[in-house]
Amino acid sequence: MPEVWGRVPQRNKNFTGREELLNRLRAGISSEVTAVVPHALQGYGGVGKTQMAIEYAHRFKGDYDLVWWVPSDQPALVKPTLAALAPHLGLPPVSSMGIEEAANAVLDCLRRGEPYARWLLIFDNADQPEDLRDNLPQGDGHVLITSRNNRWEAVAATVAVNVFTREESIEFLKKRVPRAITAEDAGRLADELGDLPLALEQAGALQAETGITVQEYLELLADRTSQLLAEGKPTEYPVSMTAAWKLSVDSLSEKVPEAVDLLRCCAFFGPEPIPRDVFVRVPEGVQQPLAELLADPIRLSKAIRELGRYALARVDSKSRTVQIHRLIQALLRDEIAEPAQERLRDDVHRLLVEAAPPDVGPETWQRFADLLGHIEPAEVGESHDPKVRRFAITVVKYLYEIGDYSLARRLVEQFLDRWARDSSEGDPEILRGRFYYANVLRALGEFGAAYDIDSVGLEQAERIVGAEYEDALRFRNSLGADLRARGDFRQALEHDRHSLDLHKQVYGPNHISTYLVMNNLALGYGLNSDYAHARDLHQQAYKGLTAHSSASTPSILNAWNGLARAVRLCGDYLEACDIGEDVYSYGVSELTAEHPWALRSGTDLAIAYRRLGEDLDSALELSQEVHGRFVRLYGLNHPDTLAAAMCLANIQRTIGEKEAAFELAEDTVRRYPKAYGAEHPYNYGCIGNLAILHRVFGDSASARELNERALAGLRNVLGHDHHYALTVATNLASDLAELGELDDAVRLGEGTLRRLKVTLGDEHPMTLACAANLSVDLEKAGRKDEASRLYKETMDGYVRTLGLDHRDAVVAAERRHLDFDFDPPPI
Repeated sequence: MPEVWGRVPQRNKNFTGREELLNRLRAGISSEVTAVVPHALQGYGGVGKTQMAIEYAHRFKGDYDLVWWVPSDQPALVKPTLAALAPHLGLPPVSSMGIEEAANAVLDCLRRGEPYARWLLIFDNADQPEDLRDNLPQGDGHVLITSRNNRWEAVAATVAVNVFTREESIEFLKKRVPRAITAEDAGRLADELGDLPLALEQAGALQAETGITVQEYLELLADRTSQLLAEGKPTEYPVSMTAAWKLSVDSLSEKVPEAVDLLRCCAFFGPEPIPRDVFVRVPEGVQQPLAELLADPIRLSKAIRELGRYALARVDSKSRTVQIHRLIQALLRDEIAEPAQERLRDDVHRLLVEAAPPDVGPETWQRFADLLGHIEPAEVGESHDPKVRRFAITVVKYLYEIGDYSLARRLVEQFLDRWARDSSEGDPEILRGRFYYANVLRALGEFGAAYDIDSVGLEQAERIVGAEYEDALRFRNSLGADLRARGDFRQALEHDRHSLDLHKQVYGPNHISTYLVMNNLALGYGLNSDYAHARDLHQQAYKGLTAHSSASTPSILNAWNGLARAVRLCGDYLEACDIGEDVYSYGVSELTAEHPWALRSGTDLAIAYRRLGEDLDSALELSQEVHGRFVRLYGLNHPDTLAAAMCLANIQRTIGEKEAAFELAEDTVRRYPKAYGAEHPYNYGCIGNLAILHRVFGDSASARELNERALAGLRNVLGHDHHYALTVATNLASDLAELGELDDAVRLGEGTLRRLKVTLGDEHPMTLACAANLSVDLEKAGRKDEASRLYKETMDGYVRTLGLDHRDAVVAAERRHLDFDFDPPPI
């Protein structure tokens, strides 16, 4: 056996023939010429592609150290299956890395052949080649794909799989129905069934279970085929397959009718494995006789067993799942009248609702993941039932919380488009859906669209049911984030102050919703340079949320990281590192290393390391890791990616990697207006960072030009006294001094220092830096007494705060100018 043998279905003891195809496949895979490309088994449904892949895996398993099966019906589920391979390769589990990072690490290990060079990955039931493009491993191992899509011929070495030869059909039936069928009868049966393997399996299972003679079977098959042809059934599926399947279902219906009821229900799930737990409870409203069957665990177990015996389902006792072949599902649905289809879909919806956890949290993520593959195939979005719609939105909430924003967006757009056709604007589930839709869009960086949805949602909710309605309060809370994203920091602060008062009035001071608004208000104070107030509110929100057992992990992490950031912005760098390390460790362990909130806390921790200045190697390593993950997850233009890029550029400049810092900062500045808009404060702050690098390279004239542009923009949108504007003003004074314009440098430095003392305090690191720079300029301007006095006051301030060993104090003592940069915080 291979060292790693994962998820490969059990070998079919009745597997027959295919020797020429298997030999051709093996020769192609083993060839030095074609081993580097994927290999594909291609053919239409029911010809046995999956069974050939299973046989190949079992037959040649001795040639591999690792064999892993990847169901590929739904592209969104491929990465989680790859990620589950991580621990088998000596990698950390998914819980510590996250799905995206774990899957990429697995692909990298396979490419390098460490620890296993001889590996086989089988991607079963793939559709479009594009769906797997980023998930196919490279290296010396082998990739095998099964697909009905002939487009794989252009990208893979393809082996076409057709129906059985007549000899294979006869051999298969004699295995499937031993001692009960002659070669002649098997040939007649194969002829009528068109040698289609799935149809032969159905016929063989029926004969094995019922003892029906071949002649009787053929007579029934002829009658049923004539009936199907007379009815003008669509030819998407072979008529022989349809007839054989109907005979099996009819026979099962006579023997175990409740099994057929269960089978018809399963036809409206997805083709992915259905968790056995879905059938444990009997939801209210499920129609008879299915409800009666679900209520009797003995009869239910028998029904499931019979589905397996009649080859109508694959029953896996280890994973406790039931899986129906997609072709059988389609045939079942085709035979059910539309009104009955709607009732069965309603039953499936109720079963999914009953099987789902009541709310979302890390402890329930796996249960939602098991149901995810059935949401779209079961057409959950078509339901009018408020409970089902609530479940649908909870799935969107789950995807939002795990950071899968793209899938969350696709689903919620489907739901809302459908519900809007027959529901009023005040429908509570539509309002909830729009609330999460706005959250998802904001998470994707589409701030304008999120603002529009929240504005309309708040207006509708308040107009229809009043400002104290739960959904109105939700929209009000989200609108504050939209205002921050627009750069309207002062308006957002006033908005959140009012929102907090309203939440306290409705929910009380100790409710989870109140603490969430309090945390948002803390963000607002921080963006308006009131870091002490932000720190106190973040701390209060964090303590309040941790006191509630139902508070979500992302919410706790958000408040805790906000506290670490506020502490850093207050100038307490050592405390910020201590808190930040705890926050980041918590985020990685509870949410995975690639969860967006864990990554944001990583960015803030890297900034704190740099500000403290004691472990710049850790700052660089962490910032590179976080930036790389954001790029892989959300692309180069996402706001979180841009913030991580600016963090990395600032660290690179600090450690002397000037060229890399300049290239990254310049690229980031070009991208920022696409994310936030040209007039956003973050855009101007990053322009100020690029100006520092121009001066580092000796181009003080360009630095001055950029800083003047940034300062004008920041003063226009935030005012003269904002921290961001004062930071750029401090750096502009350095540009002027470098250019020999000492009087202007001193004048700007004096005004900036006065404002910094009011805004941040006398001994904030930014204030001390401005004072240190001003003392140098005063001395050069001939105002030595003032310079000496200010220098002494500044160094005394460093003694009381950061210490004389801190990098800022060392530079100040060497009478060199300090540069202060900008790191964009989350909104």
